[in-house]
Amino acid sequence: MHLGIHFGEPSSFLLLANGPAALDVKELVQRIEQGFADFKKTNDERLGKLEKGGVTGDMEAKLAAIQKDVATALDLRKDLERVELKAGRSGLGGGHDVDPDKVAYKTAFVGGFIRKGDETGLKDLATKAMSVGSPSDGGFAVPESLDRTIEKLQRDVSPMRQMANVVQVGTSEYKKLVNKNGIASGWVGETDGRPETGTSKLAEVAPPMGELYANPMVTQQALDDLFYDVEADIVEQVAEEFAVAEGGAFTSGNSVKKPQGFLTLPTAATKDNARAFGTLEHIATGQAGDFAANNKADLFYFILASLKAEYRTGALWTMNKQVMFEIMRIKNADGDYLWQPSLQESMPIKLLGFGVMENEDMPDKAANSLSIAFGNFKRGYTIVDRMGTRMLRDPYTNKPYVGFYTTKRVGGGVINSEAIKVAKFAAA
Repeated sequence: MHLGIHFGEPSSFLLLANGPAALDVKELVQRIEQGFADFKKTNDERLGKLEKGGVTGDMEAKLAAIQKDVATALDLRKDLERVELKAGRSGLGGGHDVDPDKVAYKTAFVGGFIRKGDETGLKDLATKAMSVGSPSDGGFAVPESLDRTIEKLQRDVSPMRQMANVVQVGTSEYKKLVNKNGIASGWVGETDGRPETGTSKLAEVAPPMGELYANPMVTQQALDDLFYDVEADIVEQVAEEFAVAEGGAFTSGNSVKKPQGFLTLPTAATKDNARAFGTLEHIATGQAGDFAANNKADLFYFILASLKAEYRTGALWTMNKQVMFEIMRIKNADGDYLWQPSLQESMPIKLLGFGVMENEDMPDKAANSLSIAFGNFKRGYTIVDRMGTRMLRDPYTNKPYVGFYTTKRVGGGVINSEAIKVAKFAAA
């Protein structure tokens, strides 16, 4: 797949349907870097005019246009990465099973059950092939190779799955013991006595779980077409619907029959070891619903300093695109921009040296909103996938479409409330 963009005015990204330049992700990263250079130049000119009391309306319009162009390039980069990931897979079947029972089950599942609704012998094949049996209330377990592909596709499009720790379980719940205050330790000589270490305080954390569902539709005519790749189409539809639904839950879910989003935890301005377990530390912007009027950059240094050094390796910022572009304008006391393009193709933006993961489920700025987060999400947030996805074929409800009602149990919650910090758009 070839996508082209063209620069006219500084950093003017224009998507050309048949552009002469075939772009890859590396080129787009370079274009984003050039776009930000143009943005900095224009913004510096705007600030210079403001200092002299000049009118800056034309500069504001130019900055808005450049930001829109950079946003287009960022979206193109994400699309291209997904295209390259898809092209790099050896089919969407999740690899080839070598277990003959699994091969037989998958063949019967796709060729018989999905295409024709033929369930002949499918339960017996499922019993032989699957570690989890067919559900008692109808439908069949999705073959393991397809299940793995759904999970891989979810990760490709889900910011939280890329950032967080993901575990698989075979039961209906997941519990983890977390040490709230660490265990005292020390050094002794070979023949010295061993004093008792301090007793740890353990807390049991159980990320809330719920049933995630998707219901992709396919026409019977398409199912009858032997050249139509029904396997790939349904797997992609399920993965994308799952990713959209769970993304919001991992960020702001209320834990009622769904995961608990990290933004729904209580927050306090107190430091680590002084807050209640399960409470995130927030750092106030200094102004309700906005950044502080002066010294805006201080907020980001305070957030960075609030995260213990042991969590900084692997730490990321996350926010939505609108907030991200506001940060583009912020400089520190030395006149340096905080927002910088990165040379890494997989992470084209950095803020104070740490990657930025765009997450459109993060809220816009508003009074008391938690619109920016920073932390080591692999240490702080755990996503729980119960093994086994099930599918129920429904050719009756929405004729001429055949629905494939697909369900899976998914959970999520904060495991370590010290590992994630949030900015609160409030005076204090």
